[in-house]
Amino acid sequence: MHESERRTVLQRSFRRMIRHVRPPVATQHPAPDAAFSTLKIISWNLLRLTGATPEDVARLIGRYRPDILLMQEATASIDSLAEQVGGSYWRTPMPGRIHGLALWSPHPLPDPPMVLPLPAGSLFERVCQVVELDGVGIANVHLSHGQVLNRRQLRRIARVLPARAAVLGDYNLVGPALLPGFEDVGPRHPTHVMAEIMPLRIDRCLVRELTCLHAAVLPRRRSDHRPIVVTLEAAAVPVLMQAA
Repeated sequence: MHESERRTVLQRSFRRMIRHVRPPVATQHPAPDAAFSTLKIISWNLLRLTGATPEDVARLIGRYRPDILLMQEATASIDSLAEQVGGSYWRTPMPGRIHGLALWSPHPLPDPPMVLPLPAGSLFERVCQVVELDGVGIANVHLSHGQVLNRRQLRRIARVLPARAAVLGDYNLVGPALLPGFEDVGPRHPTHVMAEIMPLRIDRCLVRELTCLHAAVLPRRRSDHRPIVVTLEAAAVPVLMQAA
């Protein structure tokens, strides 16, 4: 997909679903390097009504200081987060659900996240938040449970991302993602225990043209998912030797 086509798809997305709770404000956090060097991203499924609170999320931010925090199953209660920690915050409800995707950053972001509709299953519609920071496309996802459908959703997302990209969130995926051009660089430890019995690694990070310097699983606190944190940098470009 050409850059102009990618922009058109994103601009026609469901902007009306975005709830921009507070305008970006200046905070004590340092700005990212002008030329992208490293980017720390945390992704956490909060467990909608009975899970992590805004205070839990604020403590996570204070301890680990991410450049971007991606949240799944975020409800309206999380909207007070920006009042506690400043920064840029947007929440996008899933169609017909009480919860959805949310994104926070200490840095003023140039544009709100775009909302990309995904191939729908028989029960629920899904969307994806997409934001760009210093030329890196970052997708926040909470994919369907169907093991064919969620891979189709990933391919849909990949088509609208720039060359340098990362896709993080709750994949609801068992086995490899099978997404051409992307590498699974997230932590290898389980992030969720299904039915309190079976440990699963369903919170993941896939990247394209980025290198992962560090990946870890963090304490889950009140949620049934453990957050994941990754530190990414631009992948090295090979230098071609010219013949003398």
